[in-house]
Amino acid sequence: MKPTVVIIGGGLGGLFTGAILAKEDFQVTVLEKNANIGGGLQSFTRFGETFDTGMHVVGGMQPGGNIRRICNYLGVLDKMMLRDVDDDCSDLLYFAEDKKHYAIAKGRQGFVDSLAQHFPHERENLQRYVDAIFSLTEKVDAFNLRPESVISIMPDVPNFLMAANDYIATFIGDPKLRSIIAYMNPLYGGRENCTPAYIHAIISVLYICGTSRFVDGTGRFALTLADVIRDNGGQVIAGDAATWVEVNDRMIDHVDTASGARYTAQHYISAIHPCALMRIMDEKALPKAYRSRLDSIPNAYSAFSLYIKLKPGTFPYINRSEYYMGRYDDIWQFERADKPWPLGFLFMTPPDARQGQYASKVLLTAPMPFDMVRRWENTTTGRRGDDYLAWKREMAQRLLARIDEMHPGFERCIDKMITASPLTIRDFYGVKEGSISGFSKDCRNMALSQVPIVTKIKNLLLTGQNNNLHGFCGVPLTAIKTAEALLGRNFVINKINSCAER
Repeated sequence: MKPTVVIIGGGLGGLFTGAILAKEDFQVTVLEKNANIGGGLQSFTRFGETFDTGMHVVGGMQPGGNIRRICNYLGVLDKMMLRDVDDDCSDLLYFAEDKKHYAIAKGRQGFVDSLAQHFPHERENLQRYVDAIFSLTEKVDAFNLRPESVISIMPDVPNFLMAANDYIATFIGDPKLRSIIAYMNPLYGGRENCTPAYIHAIISVLYICGTSRFVDGTGRFALTLADVIRDNGGQVIAGDAATWVEVNDRMIDHVDTASGARYTAQHYISAIHPCALMRIMDEKALPKAYRSRLDSIPNAYSAFSLYIKLKPGTFPYINRSEYYMGRYDDIWQFERADKPWPLGFLFMTPPDARQGQYASKVLLTAPMPFDMVRRWENTTTGRRGDDYLAWKREMAQRLLARIDEMHPGFERCIDKMITASPLTIRDFYGVKEGSISGFSKDCRNMALSQVPIVTKIKNLLLTGQNNNLHGFCGVPLTAIKTAEALLGRNFVINKINSCAER
């Protein structure tokens, strides 16, 4: 008989963990509350266009990349529809403060040369910085898919847990250049004096090595992972939320769902926000100190998004990501509700399978603290009131006004548009305060913000963005750790390393 496992949550973490365990002969059942699986991988259709909800740009998919190797092991690499961004300008930064553009090229030398054009006096420092972040990530076994000889949360590496802003300052003297180097803060919820250097380094290295975009939406990849589970005898059930987790004597007996179904297994894995999990089990199921600790961990900030359908033939397709930033000094301040919003945003034209000269849609995502929607936190979708709708229209207009600085006349290209706020993210994903990066990591207290995958409930494990690292790289790496808690240390890593890419 196959060992059985029930996974609560069909997002990136639940699907990757489920796919690994199903491949290794577990009987897997994934329960997803939404009608469509995928979480941050999910796509939706409006106005005849497919829009992504979360994973807009992905790293680790270049030859030899860690996520590419995981996908090869799962047998899904040839099913992924990806488009690499341009080599000569993978990202374009615009700072409104002095109306300056900075084009960032792909590769270690490309990164240095791109910025040295604007800061020639910092060329040697830029080279030292790039060498240092690559050296730092080289020490992380999980990131490099290396077997671990001992269980260690953090490698013994100098400056690993230094605050990222201080880490950058040890190499770079020019204050403007320091801010430019930190431009990817919104991708990992970067906070001044809090975010550890290793998170900044890992995300930066992924992007420097080259990024890709999913063609025709990320939802296709979510379905591909679900197919791995189903092809190996498992099931992925959408539209049926877990409503109760019965725990007795530190063991889960069963999980009940909204439809009235009951699921039992030998093992259970939660891929939802830990605070959301606690709400569907008896408060005595976990020690009070553990529950209080989870409740006290700050969440990374949320976001406000515009999903725009363009008029045909009016706006060019741009095969890179563009970042609008207001002031250089605000690059670490995205979590502050007392700052004039928006401080910055991501602008991109997602690709279609038959992508031509012109784009058909645009996505804008601007970091936003949950405090900006706090007054409506007790409302539900469709019943938030006219003042909320008016507020969303005002936020949309603020974004559109700033796009015009980068692309004059952009509003004339818009056909239709919808918005999503931190409340949308909170309610749709079931994520506390609509956090787009899960629990916020704090280098001053990693013992608080580092949540282990094992729990005080003997047959319950955790996975997803709230453990270790978030995003399209971090979540699959955590999925490996969660699966190996059942399969044995380095079991999956060794399997991955034995798979030659076809």
